[in-house]
Amino acid sequence: MIAEFQLIENNRLSRAKNYQRVEKAIAYLKANVSAQPSLEEVAAHVHLSEYHFQKMFKEWAGVTPKQFSKHLTLESAKQHLADNKSLIDTALDVGLSGSGRLHDLFITMEAVTPGQYAQLGEGLEIYYGVHPTAFGFVFVAQTERGICQLTFLEDEQDGTGLLQLESNWAKARLIHDEPKTRFTADALFEPSTAAQGTSPIQMVLLAKGTNFQIQVWKALLNLPYGAVTSYQRIADAIGKPKAVRAVASAIGANPLAYLIPCHRVLRGTGELGGYRWGLDRKSALLAWEVKESCVIEPCADMD
Repeated sequence: MIAEFQLIENNRLSRAKNYQRVEKAIAYLKANVSAQPSLEEVAAHVHLSEYHFQKMFKEWAGVTPKQFSKHLTLESAKQHLADNKSLIDTALDVGLSGSGRLHDLFITMEAVTPGQYAQLGEGLEIYYGVHPTAFGFVFVAQTERGICQLTFLEDEQDGTGLLQLESNWAKARLIHDEPKTRFTADALFEPSTAAQGTSPIQMVLLAKGTNFQIQVWKALLNLPYGAVTSYQRIADAIGKPKAVRAVASAIGANPLAYLIPCHRVLRGTGELGGYRWGLDRKSALLAWEVKESCVIEPCADMD
């Protein structure tokens, strides 16, 4: 049992470290999309043989680099914006309930009160840990009330997640406890491992932000997996159509990467816009989700 657990952990660690090469390859594919670089060229860019690069990439994505790259183009993003319009309109107009679905998770959001906001977490215990995932290492922090932070890291030694936690919850008691936060990471990035029966896993987010930020983040929770929308559409959905810049700023301040899916918001032109954890990671997340959606409903361009 211990040996099996260690093997699983080693595989996750290897995949998290491989992500840095995958991200570098995705950046190269995006920058040279019109030239359609060969497998040999992309492999050379990340200092691997064709065989090892193809094997590594397919283990990560489930498809070849060529198939994956079809979802990295501006034209593809524009098409997804157009295709998703009615779906997004329905999802957002049903009501900004502050709940959403991700894999087999049912996600709800609870906002701290203004008084709790001012107290900076005084009297609160927050558990945190760093975990390897398909998108590199993530920093997870949670309380008994809910998950309060999820941050993508550059590597296992990256301390920005902890610094952010110390800043946002300055008076809380911070406890390093990776066994406690492991389930959250597994539920997000290893859903088959975390699954317990057929019922969706309930996951609560404890969000700390202004009333406007909370309103925007709740709207984001309604975005369907594999779909994208625009900053303008989010502004429209919360009844503030002229506040696009403020919406973009609120999205940029999101403390819960992936859980609050700010990566699914693009400019109206189909361009990526911004992403506090890097545009290459945003590209990877979006293309991954589209690819995963195609497993459920086959996409014409995945041949």
